[in-house]
Amino acid sequence: MIIRVLGTGCPKCRKLYAEAEKAIAVSGASAGLEKVEGIDEIMSYGVMMTPALVIDEEVKASGRIPTAAEITAWIKEKA
Repeated sequence: MIIRVLGTGCPKCRKLYAEAEKAIAVSGASAGLEKVEGIDEIMSYGVMMTPALVIDEEVKASGRIPTAAEITAWIKEKA
């Protein structure tokens, strides 16, 4: 499973990355976590607002910071 945090490195993007790290740890899933900071790559996902969270190429959230619990539920759905 690949989880990507889309954003240019702003404080909200860093917070989402931290929430995703927590979710991966809690879920026990084998998942890779990546930051995507390039504008062109972010736009390729159709995202207009950052931060955004992508799990296995599916945009799960955009323009907000989902909680670790919310991210954990999405991870478990995919597992």
